[in-house]
Amino acid sequence: MSDITVAKRYAVALFQIAKEQNLINQLEEELRIVNEVFTNDNELLSFLAHPKMTKDAKSALIANAFASLSSSVQNTVMLMVERHRTDEVTAMAQEFIELANEENSVADATVYTVRPLTESEMEAVSSSFAAKIGKRNLRITNITDTNILGGIKLQIGNRIYDGTISGKLGRLSKQLLG
Repeated sequence: MSDITVAKRYAVALFQIAKEQNLINQLEEELRIVNEVFTNDNELLSFLAHPKMTKDAKSALIANAFASLSSSVQNTVMLMVERHRTDEVTAMAQEFIELANEENSVADATVYTVRPLTESEMEAVSSSFAAKIGKRNLRITNITDTNILGGIKLQIGNRIYDGTISGKLGRLSKQLLG
């Protein structure tokens, strides 16, 4: 069975529990933390992957590391570690986040600008682009990039909306040369 299929099964099971208990948003935030830890903490990953570490030691580490998280998230992560599915924890977290976004009609977006956007500007971008993709809202991550000169570039999933001056100049250059 492929890794993504395994991750998806864990995510769907956890999502069903979250939906029954009306905890989708809370578990989504907790899984963002889990995703961050499993993506960036190489020491944790090497400890969990070490063949001489006992299941009890691994379980104790997970329990201590994620003590502030809900029991559902802790148990899911612990179960995945016990079943030697440590490599799929980040994929499971990302699958859950996608399910939660779909349920809440939200999409994650990255906005590249020359300067940081204000709250009102973020809301304006969110409302105008959310309607274009059929969502109620966008969860925006704003990244400042001095190379774009002006305007904004927005990435939602695999779609990119480029309204930057550098993007327009690049398209104009291709048009003139092509």
